[in-house]
Formats: sequence, C-alpha cells, structure tokens
Amino acid sequence: MSTIHVRTTVNGEPTEFLCEPAETLLDALRNRLGLTGTKEGCGTGDCGSCSVLLEGRLVPSCLVLAAEAIDREVLTVEGVAVGDALHPVQQAFLEQAALQCGICTPGLVVAAKSLLDRNTNPTEQEVRFWLAGNLCRCTGYDKIVRAVMDAAEVMRNETSEVRA
Repeated sequence: MSTIHVRTTVNGEPTEFLCEPAETLLDALRNRLGLTGTKEGCGTGDCGSCSVLLEGRLVPSCLVLAAEAIDREVLTVEGVAVGDALHPVQQAFLEQAALQCGICTPGLVVAAKSLLDRNTNPTEQEVRFWLAGNLCRCTGYDKIVRAVMDAAEVMRNETSEVRA
C-alpha cells in the first residue's frame, strides 16, 4: 500500500506528513503530528469530540480522510489560543467550570469558536443548536452554554473597543 504525501497548514503552520490512504485526519493529527488535544469519542462522527475546523468549516475529524487536508487549512484546539493568551471561549470554560473529564472539551471549544467567529451575539437557543452535535457525559450543558454566552460578550466588548 502506498502512502500519501500531505502538505497542509495546521494551526497556521505549514505542515507535511505521510499517511495511509484510509487514515483519518483525527489519527494523522494525533499520531503523526502529536496534536493530541483532539479526542476520539466515538469514531462515527456522532459525539463531536474530534471536531476541528477545515477551511473554517466545523467537521468531525474522525470522518475526514487525512488526504483531504492537502492544500487546506486545519485548526485544532491547540490553535485556538492567541499566542500565550487563552481564547475567550477557553477562558470562559475555565471560569464557568464547563469541563470535567476533558474528552468533549476540545470539540466543544472548537465548535463554540466556530459559532462565535460567525456570530458574536448568539441567543441561548442558537448556542444550544450549534453545539447539539457535541455530546458531554459529565458536566451537563448549562455551564457550557453559559461559558459560550460569556465568551460572546467578551468578544463583542473586544470588538467594540477596537472600533472606539
């Protein structure tokens, strides 16, 4: 079986690796690139734990072939922080205690970032709808939704400060 040479950008960095034709993006991120923040929860695209952004689109990396990342941009949970500063979503998850075991957290953070990149003023219903593809077995969803709503407020305030 021949391997595929993948040239891609992961978390803003040009990256190259070899993978098997049937290898998932999740496995390549974790096993080839050492980016273990993205978790495998189900392997069937049902839980959201492995969510990443591929060209800005939220996808379950367990259902995407690694070869599909050729010449595309991938953002994992490791790329969400801005330098040494936590992204507002990450900070809000900590402040609201919106995490426990950590399996779902990376996918939820990436999904929340994806939502807030599109809409910094979502309703609670919109947040719940957007995160519906992410399953959490530990915390319940109220703390997670509060964290996303808090992060949205921080991001709105940051945007208005920049405009002023």
